[in-house]
Amino acid sequence: MVNRPDSNKARLVRHKRVRGKVSGSAARPRLNVYRSLGNIYAQLIDDGAGKTLVSASSVEKDFGGHGGNKEAAKKVGSLLAERAAEKGISEVVFDRGGYIYHGRVKELAEGAREGGLKF
Repeated sequence: MVNRPDSNKARLVRHKRVRGKVSGSAARPRLNVYRSLGNIYAQLIDDGAGKTLVSASSVEKDFGGHGGNKEAAKKVGSLLAERAAEKGISEVVFDRGGYIYHGRVKELAEGAREGGLKF
């Protein structure tokens, strides 16, 4: 019998390690990324107050299309940057959520940078 390691458990360990070092504030919130098999989600979080300031995801009504690919991730990143600009947020701290900075996570980050967020 082959025992495969639990990849989500390993991701949560990495995420916990990153969260020990990365924290968001009101001036520079944390850009948190979560990706599921079919969708991708992003939030700007003020950890001091424990509040979500801005969010965007591929499950919203007006999103359209499949949410589990790189094009959708880039679209979510630019949508998040647009909503952050409306709230006056320009600088963030990137929290990749324990995921490898590759594929959909990287595309979301690039979309957010193209939208005007600095990190």
